[in-house]
Amino acid sequence: MGSAAYSGAVSHTPPIPPRREHIREHHGDRVLDPYAWLADLDDPEVLAHLTAENAYAEAMTAGLEPLRGRLFEEIRSRVKETDLSVPVGDGPWWYYSRTAEGQQYPIHCRAPRTDPAARPDPTAESVPGEQVLLDANAAAEGHEFFALGALAVSADHGRLAYSVDTTGDERFALTVVDLATGDILDEAVEGLGYGCEFSLDGRHVFYLRVDEAWRPHQLWRHEIGTPAETDVLCYEEGDERFWMGLGGSRDDRWLILAIGSKTTSEVRLLDAADPTGEWRVVAPRRDGVEYDVEPAGDRLLIVHNADHPDSDLAWAPLEATSAEQWQPVAPHVEGERLTGVEAFDDFALVSLRRDGLTAVRVLPREPGQAAGFGAGHDIAWDEPLYTIAVGDTPENSAHVVQIVVESMVTPRSVYDYDVDAHTLTLLKRQPVLGGFDPADYTQRREWALAEDGTRVPISLVCRAGTEPDGTSPGLLTAYGAYEISSDPYFSVARLSLLERGVVYAVAHPRGGGEMGRAWYEGGKELAKPTTFSDVVACARHLVDTGWVAPDRLALEGGSAGGLMVGAVLNAAPGLFTAAHAQVPFVDALTTVLDPSLPLTVVEWEEWGDPLHDPDVYACMKGYSPYENIGERPYPAVLATTSLHDTRVSCAEPAKWVARLRELTAPTAERPVLLRVEMSGGHGGRSGRYEAWRQIAWEWAWLLDRLGCAD
Repeated sequence: MGSAAYSGAVSHTPPIPPRREHIREHHGDRVLDPYAWLADLDDPEVLAHLTAENAYAEAMTAGLEPLRGRLFEEIRSRVKETDLSVPVGDGPWWYYSRTAEGQQYPIHCRAPRTDPAARPDPTAESVPGEQVLLDANAAAEGHEFFALGALAVSADHGRLAYSVDTTGDERFALTVVDLATGDILDEAVEGLGYGCEFSLDGRHVFYLRVDEAWRPHQLWRHEIGTPAETDVLCYEEGDERFWMGLGGSRDDRWLILAIGSKTTSEVRLLDAADPTGEWRVVAPRRDGVEYDVEPAGDRLLIVHNADHPDSDLAWAPLEATSAEQWQPVAPHVEGERLTGVEAFDDFALVSLRRDGLTAVRVLPREPGQAAGFGAGHDIAWDEPLYTIAVGDTPENSAHVVQIVVESMVTPRSVYDYDVDAHTLTLLKRQPVLGGFDPADYTQRREWALAEDGTRVPISLVCRAGTEPDGTSPGLLTAYGAYEISSDPYFSVARLSLLERGVVYAVAHPRGGGEMGRAWYEGGKELAKPTTFSDVVACARHLVDTGWVAPDRLALEGGSAGGLMVGAVLNAAPGLFTAAHAQVPFVDALTTVLDPSLPLTVVEWEEWGDPLHDPDVYACMKGYSPYENIGERPYPAVLATTSLHDTRVSCAEPAKWVARLRELTAPTAERPVLLRVEMSGGHGGRSGRYEAWRQIAWEWAWLLDRLGCAD
């Protein structure tokens, strides 16, 4: 479709990177990659080329500036800029965060909890007796990028530890503060990964370090106030397939080290009161067995897949050291996928999936039962699409827990759930200003038929009254990897699309986790092409059923979803009028052949190992977007990336865009653009106003391509 915004754009010339000979050879296959040099971000010519790409993208979209401004103001006008999160009670304090109009980042606070029953009003703009723990705006001052990697308070509520990234490379610097005086106690540790945990006495902080491939591979103990050089290495993971995550139990009694690959896991526990003690293995790793551990007072609760791919819930003695000590809590229910458990003194909350949606089950503690728990009940919710999850309830003794619910038409809503009375009490619903009414929109579940006859779910939202008459513009998005589920969520920004008549659809292809473990297994490794054919089937379903006009459908996806965009365009470019690939993993084969990169060894259990397995090499070469661009017209393409992205190098979209222009003969009506955030990470810009501007830039382009600019 044409657009006035592109009139006269033919005179603009896209930057053309020089071709340099580079041969990649594996399994007897020689591949010429003339743009491989773009991966060297230390080369001044690479930075010059990316700068030229930005200039070209701005020139080609200059006419969209008014629309970008309108979209930004629409988003901003619907957001209550000065706002408060629901305060959460923990010991003598209410903890919460708030935002202030004109400020980019949250302010993390607490207030005295003199009466546990008198929660501060979450609709107010301030709380009496407030103490600011961390003003992220002040911490971000002077930096173009800012992100928190950790925010932890010691068990005695006397110390705060937080970590900061100011470049976007996801490597953080740690600060420890005395909350009584405001004094900085420690700034010795730098270059750590996400998260940190205090020992019970607050004298030590445990943290993770990452290797050159951004794999958290070392656990360290730091005594506050001492040089980082004296820190103690507690554990190092030598297997390059495994990452680590660090956490703590609700009762502050245990520190938890989770070690896992894509298919295997191992958990170690440490008594938080004995920081120099030994970390105990709950059950040694076994290939193909994944498990999570939740300390539950006198026992451990364990979600595991040792006996069923969709996982079971077991219990084990608190001192367990072997999977042989695991005992079932409840029989497995066919069609349910268990995803987690949280333990309280008198019950446990089990998170699960059923029929493509989330659910939360309450299991009461019954000491007389062999398993320690009685028959459970699910927290009911009545919408065709929704996401329900366990919120933040720090205290073990609670009988009222926080539950969070949202859908594509219901803003994020925080409830108190009374476990005994089975009742939900609304504490706060995300404010949406400007006369928003959920009844003005409708959501529904559609089912596409895949090539092999499998029914693939689609979540769809549009303005109420929209008819499937084959005239509406549409935006289809998908992810489809890592068993990650694209669950329904509410978006203020999305309202600007819906108000312009766009039908917004989310495909749930195999490779994601929406329909259970088999759904994931059906779209990974050698079965990965199924993800892309599922998305093609969803796109065709939207057109064939009349929800979207055949010439007004756009495609969007990020990271592994960007790989989806590139592969789907290669398979069916004529289905779409435009495509937006965000931080896209479009040179997948090249990346996964290089063990020194972040998305390689740890990813071999997701994509397969093309370096050593010729069948995997052939499969990946058959779908990797950069390898398979056809010499035929493609839709308009926008690729967005960040210079400091450590997960998907900006070289991938830069190479992909160069080859798209080389092979597909783009025109002013079908441009191929690359936009690079020069001060961003994998998630793009930091700060809420900058994020809104980024969304406005990208969606102005999409709306223009869909003929909805006005």
